[in-house]
Amino acid sequence: MSAFTNINPPELLNTLVSLASAFLFGTLIGAERQFRNRSAGLRTNVLVALGAAAFVDLGARLNGNAGAIHIAAYVVSGVGFLGAGTILREGGNVRGLNTAATLWSSAAVGALSGADLVLEASVLTLFVLAGNTLLRPLVNTINRLPFNERNSEARYQIHVTVNADQVDVMRDEIGDKLYAMNYPAQGIREFKRDDRLIELVATLTVTAVDPSELDKLSDYFAHRPGVTHATWTQRVIE
Repeated sequence: MSAFTNINPPELLNTLVSLASAFLFGTLIGAERQFRNRSAGLRTNVLVALGAAAFVDLGARLNGNAGAIHIAAYVVSGVGFLGAGTILREGGNVRGLNTAATLWSSAAVGALSGADLVLEASVLTLFVLAGNTLLRPLVNTINRLPFNERNSEARYQIHVTVNADQVDVMRDEIGDKLYAMNYPAQGIREFKRDDRLIELVATLTVTAVDPSELDKLSDYFAHRPGVTHATWTQRVIE
C-alpha cells in the first residue's frame, strides 16, 4: 500500500505549485500561438509545459536534484523529436521552425516549474512571448528590405553550354578562371543536352559573391569559342 504511505502533504503542495505554474505559463505561450492560428496552439503548449514539469518534479521526488537533472536532459531531447514533427518542407520552403522552437521553450518553462524555479519560469515565459510578438515587426521590416546578393549566403553556380568537342578545354578554362578570381569551384559537372551540346556546371565554394563579377564572368565565357550559352544562378542556403 505504498500509494498511501507515499502521500506527503507538503510535497503534494509543492507538486501542485509546479504544475499550476507550468499550466499558467504554458497557457500564456499557447494563447499567443492559438491567436496566430499556429499548428501547435494553446492545448499543445500547455500539455508540453505540464508534461515537462511533471517529469522533472517526479525525478526530483525520487532522486533529488540528480534525478531532476537526469529527467530534464531527457525532456530536452524528447521534445526535440516532438518539435521535429511540426516542421514541414514544401518544395524549397521550410515551415514550422518557429512552432518547434516555441514547443521546446514551453518544455523549458515546464522544466523550470517542475524544478521549483517558478520565478525563472515566469521570466522565460516573458522572453518567449517577447520573441514571438515584439520581434515580429522587426522581422517584417527585414523581410521587406531589398535582397542583396553580395551580403547573402547562397550557393552559386556557373552554367556554360559548349560544343561536345570543346568540353575538356572549357572545363579547364572555367576552373582556371574561377581560381584566378578567388572563386574556386567545388567541382564541375557535365550534363548532356543533345548529341552535340554539353552543359558544364561549376559550383562555387564561396557563399557570398559580387554579382557584377559573375555577370562579367558569364559574359566572358559566352564569347569563348564553342560556347553557345553562359549564365550564373544562385540558391539561398536554408
